[in-house]
Amino acid sequence: MDEDGVLADQRAYYRARVPEYDEWWQRRGRYDHGPELGAQWARQVAQIADALDAFGAGGDVLEMAGGTGWWTRWLARTAGRLTVLDASPEALDLNRARVCRDDVEYVVADVFSWRPPKTYDVVFFSFWLSHVPRARFSAFWSLVRSCVAPGGRVFLVDNRRDMHRSAGTEDAYVIDRGADLDLRRLHDGRTYRVVEIFYEPDELQSLLGEHGWAATIEATHWFVFGRAAPA
Repeated sequence: MDEDGVLADQRAYYRARVPEYDEWWQRRGRYDHGPELGAQWARQVAQIADALDAFGAGGDVLEMAGGTGWWTRWLARTAGRLTVLDASPEALDLNRARVCRDDVEYVVADVFSWRPPKTYDVVFFSFWLSHVPRARFSAFWSLVRSCVAPGGRVFLVDNRRDMHRSAGTEDAYVIDRGADLDLRRLHDGRTYRVVEIFYEPDELQSLLGEHGWAATIEATHWFVFGRAAPA
């Protein structure tokens, strides 16, 4: 893999995709696979939201790759202080509009080159770990560790490979899916390469254990999610 080239493509893709990202999350337009699957999606998102509520993301919270703000709005309810990091200023503009909180700090930066100015009680990221190349897994979790204050914790959410996916339920933006790499297309026809790594819960929990984290990772049909803390 041309790692640097792919990551540049990935950054460009998520900046360009901002106007249509919410269609995917809300299962609208070309991502609408019917009311039954839409209801299943909503139930599984609610299950994650309940788990995040039980986790209790309080104190000084950092959200990495905050995107357009669906989970930022959730975190803002419980965080004493919230910082949101993303490489896309376009995404953070939507995030601000969605969250409508003057006390949320927004930082435009690439996660791979950013360094924390302080530590945080909670680090949260959703649909981000799947875009970290395997070769950078260790370095990324070292970065996360450097962000976590003593006694601090991590909560993550991501996609899970759908073993029962058919042509009718494949995400419309995926043109080709290879080993850890997608070729994706936007509404306007532009194509980009994007890292996409699907973890199973046991696999991810084991990997985190090997890197010095105590983790509990769960899954629904479409998502993996859970908590971790330095062991």
